[in-house]
Amino acid sequence: MTVPVSVFAPGQSGLICGYLFDAQGRGQALDLYQAERWFGDAAPTDGESFVWLHFNAANVTAEKWLLANLPHAAHCFETLREGVRSTRLEVVDQALVAVVNDVVYDFAQRESLQVSTLWMSVERRRVISVRMQPLRAIDRLRIAVKAGETFPSPLSLVDHLLRDQADELIAILRGAASKVDAIEDQLLAGRLGRRRVQLGALRRNLLRLQRLLAPEPAAMFRLLSRPPQSLGPQDWEELRHSTEEFSVVLRDLVAQQERIKLLQEEIAASIEERTGRTLFVLTAVTVVALPMNVIAGLFGMNVGGIPFAEDKAGFWTMVAVVLTASGLLAWLLFRRRDD
Repeated sequence: MTVPVSVFAPGQSGLICGYLFDAQGRGQALDLYQAERWFGDAAPTDGESFVWLHFNAANVTAEKWLLANLPHAAHCFETLREGVRSTRLEVVDQALVAVVNDVVYDFAQRESLQVSTLWMSVERRRVISVRMQPLRAIDRLRIAVKAGETFPSPLSLVDHLLRDQADELIAILRGAASKVDAIEDQLLAGRLGRRRVQLGALRRNLLRLQRLLAPEPAAMFRLLSRPPQSLGPQDWEELRHSTEEFSVVLRDLVAQQERIKLLQEEIAASIEERTGRTLFVLTAVTVVALPMNVIAGLFGMNVGGIPFAEDKAGFWTMVAVVLTASGLLAWLLFRRRDD
């Protein structure tokens, strides 16, 4: 018997992954054809199992399917195409709609961090997530499901996503801290070179992450203060703990920015001090050579009446005068600097 190929195959529909979670929270892969059957005739009535579908918004078929099956998904693609926007959590048609920001999965391992938007719709029986670019936290969530981790409720997926975001931020902070430590060691050793340019890039990346991710805990706490009853009697306490952990990581992010700022100020002071020493040396050389230049200019004029013109010891006399005047000026200059 030949099994027909589903017209909703992941490669054709924009579905990145789909999972059906049973009453024990174990996920089983499924495609859109199977998901539509589950939503319809094959859907159980116990209310304990649910489906998670993760889409690529760049695929036109995904947009058509979402617009046909989710009445509140109309603004989803507008949000994603506009790029990164402020975090938003709201209840629309008995569903929790979330617009959050996440770090882009950078396959080229570039220094600059890119952030993109993730759109989610969380219902009691269905979780839909849509993204325009590959994202780190959502990819970690997908790997956890494939590895056999259990998710007893849709909120457990959101909880895991928050923890994955916190883990990604911790990894970014550790990488930034190691780079800052290396730059600080080079500064103390007097071998800073051009590494100080990296501090500016690190600070800009961390500042951008803070600006985009900082509203997320506040929005989540507002939701937790009045949780929607449409999602069922779930344990919201775990989600609260995850949000608090995410807030702590964001505070560490701010602390790391302050450390980089102080290091930049120290480097600027060091460069200013080095520039001051260089200017002082140039000034000292100019002042010490001033008598020699003045006397050489005066005696170089081809006019009558030049002193010591007929004196056999005139040259050495002028050398002594120049050395005495230069020594006196050097003594006065360094004495004033010591004061």
